[in-house]
Amino acid sequence: MNKLIEKTSPASAAPVREGGSRERQIEMLRRGFPLIFMVILVVVFTTMSPRFFSLDNFSTVLEQGTVLLVTALGATFIIMAGSIDISLGAIVAVSALVAAMTAGSLGALAIVPAVAVGALCGCVNGLLVSVGKVPSFVATLGTQVVFRGLVLYFTKGAPVEITSEGFLDTYASVTFGVPHTVMIGLALAVLAWAIFRFTVFGREVLAIGGGERVSILTGIPVKRVKIVMFVLLGALCGMAGVLQGARTMAATSQLGLGLELDVIASVVVGGTPLTGGLGSIANTILGVMIITLLSNGMNMAGVDPYLQNIIKGVVLITAVYINIDRKKVGIIK
Repeated sequence: MNKLIEKTSPASAAPVREGGSRERQIEMLRRGFPLIFMVILVVVFTTMSPRFFSLDNFSTVLEQGTVLLVTALGATFIIMAGSIDISLGAIVAVSALVAAMTAGSLGALAIVPAVAVGALCGCVNGLLVSVGKVPSFVATLGTQVVFRGLVLYFTKGAPVEITSEGFLDTYASVTFGVPHTVMIGLALAVLAWAIFRFTVFGREVLAIGGGERVSILTGIPVKRVKIVMFVLLGALCGMAGVLQGARTMAATSQLGLGLELDVIASVVVGGTPLTGGLGSIANTILGVMIITLLSNGMNMAGVDPYLQNIIKGVVLITAVYINIDRKKVGIIK
């Protein structure tokens, strides 16, 4: 009997070792995908355009990616919790409009009503999802239409210019060669990292993404956490609206249109799966750099603007395919 066991044990253990090795390889690919992809982008675009790999272009990339970074920071919490928010582009537009309309009287303090309106929009989304039990995709799809409609109603399709010197001096100026918008974006990134890394709220978000029913049983206030994370995203969208308004010196009805794709792509390419339960702010920053470099490189290489959206879509699908945890999802519908 013992001889039989000895003969069969190595054969039965081989598939286990093979399966474990394959899982480790897949996990290594998931972790290394963002960095590998960014290196590939830099090499390809530097070959296509020598001006791509330069200090001036790097500064341009930082400035271009600030609005995307600020909104992606908030979206990271939402996606880590297993939810989604596709109304964030419309919230950015609403907040930019509020900043533009109040900058004349409030100057730099126009940031207050802009962020407050953004947080209010996020609160509406949070209440619909947590209290109303509406799936986050459906809820934010509806509010996206509402928020965008509000912008169209008040602007009538015409841009609202920002002429306040106090507002522009605060948010659109440059200090030591670094735009204020970039400084604000980096400061918010550090703040978001600290919230995720050192607060109970950050751990609760991850727990909800890992298993909402288990989180409820362990005493985590799931409804409250969901409302807070949507409010946080709304407030960051409000800040993004202020920064975008300072950059373009106007609020338009088309502002933030299509931002949802770039934000989701940044978070997912950075390694946060749409299934939730995993992720980090550092990875999101890396994902934002990748998407910004991709857009910047395609523009410098003269890629057709309509083709650029197709390429971004392919990148998003590829990232989802690599990062999704199929064991956790179970049945793919």
